Amino acid sequence: MQEGRYYLTWLIPPLIVASLWPAVGKAHDAPSGWSYPFSCCSNQDCRPVATKAISEKPQGYVINVTGEVVPYADTRVRSSPDGEFHWCSVAGEAKSRTLCLFVPPRSF
Repeated sequence: MQEGRYYLTWLIPPLIVASLWPAVGKAHDAPSGWSYPFSCCSNQDCRPVATKAISEKPQGYVINVTGEVVPYADTRVRSSPDGEFHWCSVAGEAKSRTLCLFVPPRSF
């Protein structure tokens, strides 16, 4: 009987970790199901934003809430897999600098 308890106490922690793993993994996913790259997202940095949150100017994409300009050729600009804007900012803060900007295909 003692031996059975030993195996049970050894087995419980890995089972708990395994049961939580899918919930942790989904934190990097966009609502439409694609995964934000690790280089852009630290489990809290990325989120979809409304089309009106980003403006297109001759200099590049403008993050309207901060006024930051991300040039079109900047390596932080990436193609959006779902055709929507997604903005990754430092610590996911609304007033911080851009880590990555996922953009839909340009219409012009």
